[in-house]
Amino acid sequence: MSSRDLLRRHDHDFVDFARSLTPAEWTRPSLCSEWTAHDVLAHLVVGYSMPAPSLCWAMATRRMNFNRTNTSVAQRLARRRRTVELIDSFEVLIDDPRGIGRLFPPTLLLGDHVIHRLDIALALGKPPEMPDEIIDGVLDTEVGLPNPFVPAKRNSSGLTLRATDTGWTSTADGDGRGVVEGRAAHLASALAGRPHALEFLSGDGVPTLSSRVARRRHVK
Repeated sequence: MSSRDLLRRHDHDFVDFARSLTPAEWTRPSLCSEWTAHDVLAHLVVGYSMPAPSLCWAMATRRMNFNRTNTSVAQRLARRRRTVELIDSFEVLIDDPRGIGRLFPPTLLLGDHVIHRLDIALALGKPPEMPDEIIDGVLDTEVGLPNPFVPAKRNSSGLTLRATDTGWTSTADGDGRGVVEGRAAHLASALAGRPHALEFLSGDGVPTLSSRVARRRHVK
């Protein structure tokens, strides 16, 4: 299955997950600093719908600060649209992405969508369930591709990583700085800079990973 097919498969599954949440759960904080679950959902809709020129203009009015722009446009949409409307919009856009959503490689977009789904699910204490090939694909991308927005490759450097549920491993870059193991979803979330997931991991490399995540606590 291609990366684009995996992205489409995940996104349709995410819609089912999103429709299972209660109105109260959508108001709860996510693992993204300053964002509720509803804000995260709005961010995903923005990613599939906002034209590139509009994003550039929004950044220009905020001194090219990506994090500030990202927060502003997501929360502005979140204030204007009800959760059910955002879910409906996202579902339509899965098969007809527009704007900046058409420009990103599907491997990176899949990682973004999976991590944000985990931002909602893990914060709510929901089981982080998704097909092995999807979460393993995200882990491969995290440790294999530099990403200016998600420092997962830097966070994983020198560590031996093992997913206890899917069997995924990464040792190619291991240089003796320790082993980190746990469920694949928790590994992916921690590598993406979410401190919450660290408590579910074990191994002598966890202190190293924790110190790296602590150096960059602002996540979106």
